[in-house]
Amino acid sequence: MILSVKDVQYISDYTLLCTFSDGVTKKVDLSILLNYPAFAELKDINMFKQFGLDGTLFWANGADIAPEFLYEHGMVA
Repeated sequence: MILSVKDVQYISDYTLLCTFSDGVTKKVDLSILLNYPAFAELKDINMFKQFGLDGTLFWANGADIAPEFLYEHGMVA
């Protein structure tokens, strides 16, 4: 089965609640990514909140995250 993100909700700071195609929902803190160049602009919390969903998360600046990364780094909610 190919893993994808079916729903995502902003919780607080840089933490999101992601529901995956296998039915599992996980809380994912993405603050660990903010030191990487592709995610540096997202330190602006208002920009971070403007994510999109198309099987995974993406932002207007071109940054995106593989569903597998979100799944592995999330904690079951």
